[in-house]
Amino acid sequence: MVRRPIGVFDSGLGGLTVVRELARAMPGEDIVYLGDTARVPYGIKSPQTIRTFARQDAAFLLRHRPKLLVVACNTASAAAIDLLREVSPVEVVDVIQPSAEAAVRATSGAIGVIATEATIASGAYQRSIAALDPGREVLAVACPLLVPLVEEGRADDNPIVSYVLCDYLAPLQRFRPGVLVLGCTHYPLLAEPIRKLMGPQVVLVSSGQAAALEVQRRLKIARLASPSPNGGSLHCYTTDNPDRFARLGERFGGRTIDHVELIGTDELDRG
Repeated sequence: MVRRPIGVFDSGLGGLTVVRELARAMPGEDIVYLGDTARVPYGIKSPQTIRTFARQDAAFLLRHRPKLLVVACNTASAAAIDLLREVSPVEVVDVIQPSAEAAVRATSGAIGVIATEATIASGAYQRSIAALDPGREVLAVACPLLVPLVEEGRADDNPIVSYVLCDYLAPLQRFRPGVLVLGCTHYPLLAEPIRKLMGPQVVLVSSGQAAALEVQRRLKIARLASPSPNGGSLHCYTTDNPDRFARLGERFGGRTIDHVELIGTDELDRG
């Protein structure tokens, strides 16, 4: 069981930012990653569709006998985490609860959240923060254009990205939170322009980093952490265009991706 991989899935490439944080925290762990790039983004789809996709993604990864599953997609975490925990024989870690806990710890002031339409509409971050600190002020803003911009490889200094960020962050600038949660795994790639617009006094919380620390904690408690100090492997699957996945994935994951396999969406829920 200790030697089994960690399974991670996301709607696209963004979850590789979680993989990057997992590798930093636990460099000896093997990771199997599924990026559902054929159906990205999840954030504009209905809750029922998101749950169906998330169940299919998890079912595929479970065929690789992981010791733990990570739902790297905030949208899937918001819509399907309870379902996934019901059907999974191993522990499932989401990205929302660890991020909410990190935000509450980081400041006694107001908390801002940026995420996809579906994540914001679900109220998952608002509920998680309220459960931890009922009196805390929270402003959550949907940013639907950021995922496709990042997936298209737009750099953080691109004028289109800057324009879109200025529009989305305007209400948060007026709100003046002590913390801003980057509630989508794509958003860390835009951390620098976000930081410039929000100011140095605002702490940015990455959902990927928070989730990686939670995975590390759970594996340690369960005595399932790999004893290897380094050398963990990364095996990637994508539902569309492996070459593009490997090329852009290096930017997200901070490492060369040598092995990417194509898995059709019609195959995801097989068996």
